[in-house]
Amino acid sequence: MLVHLHVKNFALIDEINVDFDNNLNILTGETGAGKSIIIGSINAVLGGKASKDMIRTGCDSALIELLFLVDNNTVLNKLHEYDISMDNRELLITRKININGRSVFRMNGQVVTTSIVKDISAKLIDIHGQHEHQSLLNKKNYLSLLDTFCGESIVGLKEKLREKYNHYIKLSSKIDHFMLDEQTRKKEISFLEYEINEITSANLKIGEDDKLKEEYIFLSNGKKIIESMSEVYTYVNGDNNINGSIDNIGKSVRIISNIMNLDKNISNMQEQISNIEIMLSDFNRDLNDYISNFEIDETRYIDIENRIDLINNLKMKYGNTIEEILHYKQEKEKYLEELINYEQYLNNVNEQITKLRKEIETYCYELSKVRTEKAEHISKMIVTSLKHINFLNTNFTIKVNRIEKFKINGWDDIEFLISTNIGEPPKSLSKVASGGELSRIMLAIKSVLANSDDIETLIFDEIDTGISGKTAGLVAEKLAQISKRHQVICITHLAQIAAMGDSHFIIEKKVKDNVTNTIISKLNKHDSVNELARLLGGVKITEAVIANAREMKNLADDLKDHY
Repeated sequence: MLVHLHVKNFALIDEINVDFDNNLNILTGETGAGKSIIIGSINAVLGGKASKDMIRTGCDSALIELLFLVDNNTVLNKLHEYDISMDNRELLITRKININGRSVFRMNGQVVTTSIVKDISAKLIDIHGQHEHQSLLNKKNYLSLLDTFCGESIVGLKEKLREKYNHYIKLSSKIDHFMLDEQTRKKEISFLEYEINEITSANLKIGEDDKLKEEYIFLSNGKKIIESMSEVYTYVNGDNNINGSIDNIGKSVRIISNIMNLDKNISNMQEQISNIEIMLSDFNRDLNDYISNFEIDETRYIDIENRIDLINNLKMKYGNTIEEILHYKQEKEKYLEELINYEQYLNNVNEQITKLRKEIETYCYELSKVRTEKAEHISKMIVTSLKHINFLNTNFTIKVNRIEKFKINGWDDIEFLISTNIGEPPKSLSKVASGGELSRIMLAIKSVLANSDDIETLIFDEIDTGISGKTAGLVAEKLAQISKRHQVICITHLAQIAAMGDSHFIIEKKVKDNVTNTIISKLNKHDSVNELARLLGGVKITEAVIANAREMKNLADDLKDHY
């Protein structure tokens, strides 16, 4: 359930905080007050498009936050999969939109990707926008809608089918790849043998490139190393012009030894400098040995340089690392073997494809059987739901047809057919229904879907397009019924629907100091009645209109008690 919405510096919003309630939340307001901005902000934080242009003028960033109380086990499991921590079932989703165009999504403080937000929010909230009912005109959407109705009953089947289908496509593409004429196949074999031999003859060892690089650096800097170490030797041992460190330290030891009996504190320093003399002598011996034994093997240097060039050349051709080169060789060896044993390989692959095709057809058959059974049952439920919103003589049918070739979702082609008048045969939904009818049909579908769906929050943005009178009242009742099982947030311009609200919010546009700001406020019953009167009466609101609004509100409250 959506508990709280916080928006700051988004479009015309300076800052708003909204606490939503259970059941039916109604949002109303004058045209242009910013109702679409509220829905836009929710869409944005759920992974929808939001550019830097949506940041309020004069601000560097916009912030949108949604706080959910999660009871959905599917969501809880997904949060666990993504390692997102939970506290008291609360989930805070935030999006910060920066002036540079970048956005940052967080869930309970953890930075997440847009895909994670969309994946989780798809099971948290369902938004039916002003034009979503137009999706009913697109036949491509029907299969996913039917599968949503089918729910868990087909999840396992679809996963198995998808796995088998992907394997089938992979094997089929191999067959296509192997359909070579004899001359082309021989050329391919020759080229593969060349690549494999080139890598094999290099006798690569994993990690050798790093060792070679280290040795190459040493050998190429030999002159600098010996010059530096010789200079150190001079400072330690001295030359004709200066005394070395060893001589100077030795003199210091002797001087301190002569006076150490005069002050007990000097004895400690005498011990320290004696140790320094010993360490310096050891260092000098090691330094002398290093310089005496130092030599640069020019032949080795050339060999290493050539070896590095060879490896780098292979990396340019076959992979960025020795591991990738060796893996490339293994893949090509496998492919070469398949080309050499061409007929045997093709027979094996064809046998696998034949077996896979039979398995896929079995899953397609089982999937189609479930869909057909569910389609018949759901069609009846949708007809009943349509009657509740004044489609009295309507026949609605979900038809499951079979296509010629199976696909990743099976071999079913779905049609939504409807007849809105007695005696007329059902026809394609796109050819019969008007815009207002589509809106109501989508509501009927959503209400049926709500029975089998575990999404806790439903948002309807002006579901009342193209309706009025009795139909508006029936749509209001349908929304109220859905809100008994789900939290519903509904933006409307019809008093009949607004009257059904358990909570009523008004969206207004205020101008202060030549700055426009969209605000949202929760109304008490008295103010809610006045808002209903505005929806009913237009410009001039009389006492009669207010009385009508009050009666409408009271009747709606009485009606809800019977659900």
